[in-house]
Amino acid sequence: MSFSGHPPKSSKRPFPMENIMPPQVLRNNYLHFLEEKQKLQLKKFLLDRMFLVAKTKDNVEKKDVTEYYEQLFQSIAKPYASEAVTGLLLIYRTFILHILESSSGTLYRILSDYINHKKKGGNYFIQGMKIIVMSHNIPTRIFMQWHVIVIKVPVMYLDDVTQSQSLREVITEFLTQTHKLALYFFKTLKVGAKGPSENLHQPAPELLLPEQIIKYLYESEEFIDPETFINMYNRPIHITFDTEVVWPAPSRF
Repeated sequence: MSFSGHPPKSSKRPFPMENIMPPQVLRNNYLHFLEEKQKLQLKKFLLDRMFLVAKTKDNVEKKDVTEYYEQLFQSIAKPYASEAVTGLLLIYRTFILHILESSSGTLYRILSDYINHKKKGGNYFIQGMKIIVMSHNIPTRIFMQWHVIVIKVPVMYLDDVTQSQSLREVITEFLTQTHKLALYFFKTLKVGAKGPSENLHQPAPELLLPEQIIKYLYESEEFIDPETFINMYNRPIHITFDTEVVWPAPSRF
C-alpha cells in the first residue's frame, strides 16, 4: 500500500477577499446633511433674513424707490449666483421699514451699495440706516415676493407706546407685528400678484406698525449701522486653542 507525498486536492474554492472584508458604512457629516436639506427645499444657498429701518427724504416717490431696488437686485443677480430677493418695504412719512430675505452674499452687497451711496453723498433717499435683526439660516421664507407699500395713515404721537415700554418690549411687538403682517400677505396674495394696495390700513389696521415704533428703533443706540456690520463681517476670527495657552504665563524679570 503506497501513500502519495502530495496532500489531497480540495474541491472547495477559497472565498474571495472582498467577501471577508467588513461592509463599508456611508458616513455623512453635518455639512452634507445641510446641503441635502437645501436641495429638498429647492434652495441653492442658505437663506438669511434682515430687518432694516432708516430715515427718508421728504416726499420720496414710490416709483423711484421701486425702480432703484429692482435695478439693484438685477445687478446683483447677473454676475453672482444667488437666491432671489423677497420681502417687504414699508414707506412711512419720514421713515421706512425694510425686510429682506435672500442669501448672505446678496444681503451683504445690498448693504455695501448703501455704504457706497453714503460715501458719495448726493441726494440719496435713505439716511441713517440701522440693522434691527439679522437671522441666519432661516428654514423658509415668510414672503413669496418683494412688495413696496406707501403708508398714508396720519401719524399720531399722542399715544406713543414707546414712552412706557422697554426696548425688549418694543422689539417683541415689532417682530410679532411684522410676522403677522407677513402671514397675512402669505394667505391673501398669490405668487405673481401685483401686490396689496396703498390702503393697507383698511383691510388689516391691527397689523400695521405705527411709525413711532420705527422712529424709536431708528433712534436707539443699541442697533448698529451697515458700516459697523460690514466691518464685523470682514474681520477675521482668531481662535486661541487650549494647546496654545501656556501656564504659568511667561513674564519678564
